Amino acid sequence: MTRYYKNIDKLFYIFLFFHLLLWTIIPSVTNINLPLDTIEALAWSSNLDWGFNKHPPMSAFFPEVFYRIFGPNDWSYYLLSQIFVIIAFYFVYKFSIEIFKNKPLSLISVLLLESIYFYNFTTPEFNVNVCQLPFWSLVVYYSWKIYTNKIITFKDCVLLGLFSVLGFLSKYLFVYLLFSISLFFLFIIFLKKEKKFDFKYVIILEVFFVLLVPHFIWLTENNYITITYGLARTGMEEKQLLDHIKYPLSFLLKQFGILIPFFLLIYSLVNKFKFKFDKKNKKLIFLIFVTLLPIALMFLTSLISGSKIRTMWMTPFYLFFGVLFIELFKNKINLKKLNKFFTIFFILFFLSPSLYGYISITKDNKRTDYPGKEIAKKVEKKWKMNFSNEINYVIGDEWNAGNLSYHLKSRPIWYESIKNENELRQNGGIIYVSGNAEFKGKCSGKLEKINTQIFCMVGAQ
Repeated sequence: MTRYYKNIDKLFYIFLFFHLLLWTIIPSVTNINLPLDTIEALAWSSNLDWGFNKHPPMSAFFPEVFYRIFGPNDWSYYLLSQIFVIIAFYFVYKFSIEIFKNKPLSLISVLLLESIYFYNFTTPEFNVNVCQLPFWSLVVYYSWKIYTNKIITFKDCVLLGLFSVLGFLSKYLFVYLLFSISLFFLFIIFLKKEKKFDFKYVIILEVFFVLLVPHFIWLTENNYITITYGLARTGMEEKQLLDHIKYPLSFLLKQFGILIPFFLLIYSLVNKFKFKFDKKNKKLIFLIFVTLLPIALMFLTSLISGSKIRTMWMTPFYLFFGVLFIELFKNKINLKKLNKFFTIFFILFFLSPSLYGYISITKDNKRTDYPGKEIAKKVEKKWKMNFSNEINYVIGDEWNAGNLSYHLKSRPIWYESIKNENELRQNGGIIYVSGNAEFKGKCSGKLEKINTQIFCMVGAQ
């Protein structure tokens, strides 16, 4: 039996390896340029701070670590994204072993995730949604440990506080998971009286809020810019009465649409879609709190506020869906149908990267077709013809100026805008980037047009 379980572990690691390999190689080979959100993160990371105009800092921090190791090599950022995905898968697997005490079921619960759009097709683009994945799985895993262990350890509390703050600093929507888990502990302590309040829980809150202090200071100094940006993205300012119905319905329909391949895999395993809700099943109750409740809260947010929930925001919310559905139907699973399950699984596993590669090669109007490296070379050539110092700053939007910051050898610091050049180092070497002729008559240096962009170059002669 021990040898059998070791073979299951091997299969799991083989799955992780091939997922990482496929989703690193395919975009590296077929894309000319990095995707928008990754370039945006790299633009921010050139000028690291405790927050940025759109998001908190973690999604910029990790690309900067990789930039300092690998430089401007696109494949490394696709690798970074897949590392985040497989870490999440790993802790889903560890958690599911504790739930099922059955490694074959644990393996299936992770393989099911490969059928969900968020964990395959969209993963090459490292962004705030992908950045949440490992921390989402870690918070659920350590919450379960604290709930089930007879003795609550200081280490587990510190780690839960740490991973909670890292998730929150990846994207504020992480709060939906944190709120759901908080409700679960309130439920078991005060309503079910299953556990007594332990003052070690306070350690989690202390770690969380102490580590958030620098970000809160940054938020205050920057007029809560990330919060106002997030609210603007929901469209709440322009809401109408119909939005309270239209957007929640649209949200539900999209979720069901995304989960069709997932349900197809479940159907291939289960004899009958029947289950009994057991109020005494602690595992099921915990899973409902960490899977269904955060989604329900998102739905209620849309219903009450009339806000639009963007599909990609739901990326981490389905990480434990495989575990939930296996727990619900584990008595109805027919292991004789595994051949059918694996046939569908392998079709989906190879179809998704194949489609990604095909679209990347055949469509030529995507962000990933942008000639960022070529433009940077032309800019560098023009700069060397006119100036003696290095390019240290680029000013403009995250995409055009961010690409320049990433591709130029000097890795200039990116700014969206500056009030005056005196804010920067003297003789710093500045390039302003624009898609139109707004610099005409205003450029204090050399004006150049490369491709469709206008560059105002200010440097030392």
